[in-house]
Amino acid sequence: MSKLAIWAQVEAKPGKAQTLAEKEQGTLTWYAVKLGGAKFGIFDTFADEKGREAHLNGEIAKALFAKAQELFVKEPEVHKIEILAAKAQGGAKAHGA
Repeated sequence: MSKLAIWAQVEAKPGKAQTLAEKEQGTLTWYAVKLGGAKFGIFDTFADEKGREAHLNGEIAKALFAKAQELFVKEPEVHKIEILAAKAQGGAKAHGA
């Protein structure tokens, strides 16, 4: 199970939301969620710190932050987080705190 993740929260300006997707070897899973209104969250998981740093310093992140004022009400909030527990379908074991 992945232990490392990123949670980013963004608030899009009206009419400025866009999809950015790119396959990165170190990114295991990627989720985009709507929190309500113009607020969105992005959740990524990584096998190791190298993968997480590659994602944070990759082309998508650079493009996103370069256009942050155009796309978002305020700058995205990005948090490095650690997964303490998870349940996965298909027999994957959960990791507990």
